[in-house]
Amino acid sequence: MKIKEEVLLEKQGYRLHILPSKKYKTISIVAKFKTPLRREGITERALLPHVLQKATNNHPNVREFQSSFENLYGTVLSSDGTKKGENHVISFRMEVVNEAYLNDQEPILEEALKLFNEVLYAPKVEGEGFDSSIVEREKQTLEQKITSVKDDKMSYANMRLMDHMCKDEPYSLHVSGYQEDISSITPESLYTYYRSMIKNDLLDVYVIGDIDQAEIEKMTDQYFIRENSSNQDNDQVSTSKDVQEVNEVVEREEVNQGKLHIGYRTYTKFGDSDYYALQIFNGLFGGFPSSKLFMNVREKHSLAYYAASRFESHKGLLLVFSGVDPKDYQQAKSIILEQMDAMQDGDFTEEQVEETKEQVIHQLQETMDNANGIIEVLYHQMISGAEMPVNDLIEQIRKVTKQDVVAIANKIKLDTIYFLTSLEGGE
Repeated sequence: MKIKEEVLLEKQGYRLHILPSKKYKTISIVAKFKTPLRREGITERALLPHVLQKATNNHPNVREFQSSFENLYGTVLSSDGTKKGENHVISFRMEVVNEAYLNDQEPILEEALKLFNEVLYAPKVEGEGFDSSIVEREKQTLEQKITSVKDDKMSYANMRLMDHMCKDEPYSLHVSGYQEDISSITPESLYTYYRSMIKNDLLDVYVIGDIDQAEIEKMTDQYFIRENSSNQDNDQVSTSKDVQEVNEVVEREEVNQGKLHIGYRTYTKFGDSDYYALQIFNGLFGGFPSSKLFMNVREKHSLAYYAASRFESHKGLLLVFSGVDPKDYQQAKSIILEQMDAMQDGDFTEEQVEETKEQVIHQLQETMDNANGIIEVLYHQMISGAEMPVNDLIEQIRKVTKQDVVAIANKIKLDTIYFLTSLEGGE
């Protein structure tokens, strides 16, 4: 979904994406590090962004580091780690006020990029490792985050569904890391992982806002260049397992509300010709309040506290989420599976297809109204090799027919049914 003015430049050790736009009063800079998902080092990778955002060699304590951002008119830095198919992506995001809108014309952007450079390339180091007190504090925080997933039963059920459905596939790995790894991580081992990431990950840098291309190129070359790193893509292509039999798993915990999560294989990924039909399928099936899951499972039969679906576009999965009373498991499961049968039989109208197309387009346009949303869409395209102007993408969505939706529905295969129920709940 290339924006008309997007400029992509191959730089030394990174790919630069410049997106000039007069729409925003701030400038957004996003650095994305990508590597194949691997069990080894995944907990270090989850910990690393939090350590990097606490201190640098030039700003060696947390208070001084934070005040350096406040002095730049409240410049904000954040990070997260996500799965894109079988790849692990860490994003560092910085939002900076555009100095053109300030009275004193301070070089805010350059100062912010200098700070960004320190965070990525000059973190606070003691000997051959990171600051030990920062590492210990962030290890405790990460451990709390990992253990808290069990308290959020919807997230926990989704994690367990992936554990079972994608067993022996990289996609099952937890991007938040594993509790059993934490105690063995030292400031030195984390620093070793950091140096490997900085050298070997594929780095994409996005800059969006009311900016001058030549000026941005000059600054990013100063602050993002990696001398000994390559722009060679390290993509780990997602596997598509052929489903031989449906796996049904029931697990018991102290819960009041059961979590019925179901995983399907779509065999369609971002960039495939029938990807647009999958978007419309999902909207009709469980993506919107007008969908079959919502109307039949929740509204008509009052069997679910919530019922919805979403698809993972780089792995080729369709996931159904529902919260049900433990005693209603069998009935709720039957009705959810019936909705898929109805989609495969074409039990929906042309009018519903048209309405869903408009909803999907509206959702896309809303995403593209936001600077980070634009970057995410462009990055999706970049890593799938399916770049397309936004108007062309909307045109492809508009071309989807009812027959296309029925065809994609019949490609989809049920893989795993996962039910998290109460200790005494039914099956």
